[in-house]
Amino acid sequence: MNQERRGLRLLFTAAAEIAPQSSPRAVVAANIVELSLQGCYVETPAPFASETPVFVKIFNSAEYFEAKATVINVKPALGMGLAFRQVNPHFRAILQKWILAALHDTI
Repeated sequence: MNQERRGLRLLFTAAAEIAPQSSPRAVVAANIVELSLQGCYVETPAPFASETPVFVKIFNSAEYFEAKATVINVKPALGMGLAFRQVNPHFRAILQKWILAALHDTI
Protein backbone atom coordinates (compact mmCIF):
# COMPACT_ATOMS: atom_id res chain seq x y z
CA MET A 1 0.00 0.00 0.00
CA ASN A 2 1.74 3.17 -1.15
CA GLN A 3 -0.11 6.12 0.31
CA GLU A 4 1.03 9.71 0.19
CA ARG A 5 0.89 11.81 3.32
CA ARG A 6 -2.39 13.63 3.68
CA GLY A 7 -2.51 16.94 5.45
CA LEU A 8 0.04 18.83 7.43
CA ARG A 9 2.39 16.84 9.66
CA LEU A 10 3.92 18.66 12.58
CA LEU A 11 6.99 17.91 14.66
CA PHE A 12 5.73 16.32 17.83
CA THR A 13 7.68 14.37 20.41
CA ALA A 14 5.95 11.86 22.65
CA ALA A 15 6.30 8.31 23.92
CA ALA A 16 4.09 5.67 22.35
CA GLU A 17 3.13 2.02 22.46
CA ILE A 18 2.28 0.16 19.27
CA ALA A 19 0.83 -3.35 19.09
CA PRO A 20 -0.40 -5.43 16.17
CA GLN A 21 -4.18 -5.73 16.22
CA SER A 22 -3.82 -9.52 15.91
CA SER A 23 -1.65 -9.64 19.05
CA PRO A 24 -2.51 -6.66 21.30
CA ARG A 25 -0.19 -7.78 24.11
CA ALA A 26 2.88 -7.69 21.85
CA VAL A 27 3.50 -4.02 22.62
CA VAL A 28 6.52 -2.21 21.17
CA ALA A 29 7.75 0.99 22.83
CA ALA A 30 8.32 3.79 20.34
CA ASN A 31 8.66 7.55 19.95
CA ILE A 32 6.33 9.77 17.95
CA VAL A 33 8.24 12.40 15.96
CA GLU A 34 5.52 13.71 13.58
CA LEU A 35 1.78 14.02 14.08
CA SER A 36 -1.25 15.00 12.00
CA LEU A 37 -5.01 14.54 12.21
CA GLN A 38 -4.66 11.59 9.83
CA GLY A 39 -1.64 9.78 11.29
CA CYS A 40 1.86 9.91 12.68
CA TYR A 41 5.45 8.84 12.17
CA VAL A 42 6.89 6.51 14.80
CA GLU A 43 10.58 5.95 15.43
CA THR A 44 11.25 2.36 16.47
CA PRO A 45 14.03 -0.11 15.69
CA ALA A 46 11.38 -2.82 15.19
CA PRO A 47 8.72 -1.48 12.78
CA PHE A 48 5.86 -3.70 11.71
CA ALA A 49 5.30 -4.70 8.07
CA SER A 50 3.45 -2.39 5.73
CA GLU A 51 -0.36 -2.77 5.86
CA THR A 52 -0.29 -4.24 9.40
CA PRO A 53 -3.35 -3.15 11.41
CA VAL A 54 -2.16 -1.83 14.79
CA PHE A 55 -3.29 -0.20 18.01
CA VAL A 56 -1.38 2.99 18.86
CA LYS A 57 -1.29 4.74 22.21
CA ILE A 58 0.50 8.11 22.51
CA PHE A 59 1.44 9.64 25.87
CA ASN A 60 1.83 13.41 26.24
CA SER A 61 1.87 15.15 29.63
CA ALA A 62 -1.04 13.87 31.72
CA GLU A 63 -3.08 12.82 28.65
CA TYR A 64 -2.98 9.98 26.20
CA PHE A 65 -4.45 9.30 22.76
CA GLU A 66 -5.33 5.92 21.32
CA ALA A 67 -6.58 4.71 17.97
CA LYS A 68 -6.64 1.87 15.52
CA ALA A 69 -4.21 2.53 12.69
CA THR A 70 -2.55 0.89 9.70
CA VAL A 71 1.15 0.87 8.87
CA ILE A 72 1.43 2.74 5.56
CA ASN A 73 5.20 2.95 5.12
CA VAL A 74 8.23 1.36 6.72
CA LYS A 75 11.87 2.36 7.07
CA PRO A 76 13.58 -0.84 8.29
CA ALA A 77 15.29 -0.46 11.69
CA LEU A 78 14.18 3.21 11.83
CA GLY A 79 10.42 3.56 12.00
CA MET A 80 7.04 3.53 10.31
CA GLY A 81 4.24 5.81 9.20
CA LEU A 82 0.79 5.12 10.59
CA ALA A 83 -2.60 6.19 9.22
CA PHE A 84 -5.31 6.43 11.85
CA ARG A 85 -8.34 4.29 10.93
CA GLN A 86 -10.63 4.55 13.90
CA VAL A 87 -10.57 7.33 16.52
CA ASN A 88 -13.34 7.82 19.06
CA PRO A 89 -14.56 11.41 19.64
CA HIS A 90 -12.86 11.77 23.05
CA PHE A 91 -9.44 10.94 21.59
CA ARG A 92 -10.12 13.02 18.43
CA ALA A 93 -10.53 16.07 20.73
CA ILE A 94 -7.21 15.33 22.46
CA LEU A 95 -5.49 14.93 19.08
CA GLN A 96 -6.92 18.26 17.87
CA LYS A 97 -5.71 19.97 21.04
CA TRP A 98 -2.18 18.60 20.55
CA ILE A 99 -2.18 19.67 16.88
CA LEU A 100 -3.24 23.21 17.83
CA ALA A 101 -0.50 23.39 20.48
CA ALA A 102 2.10 22.12 17.99
CA LEU A 103 0.95 24.70 15.42
CA HIS A 104 1.25 27.42 18.03
CA ASP A 105 4.80 26.28 18.83
CA THR A 106 5.86 26.55 15.16
CA ILE A 107 4.68 30.13 14.73
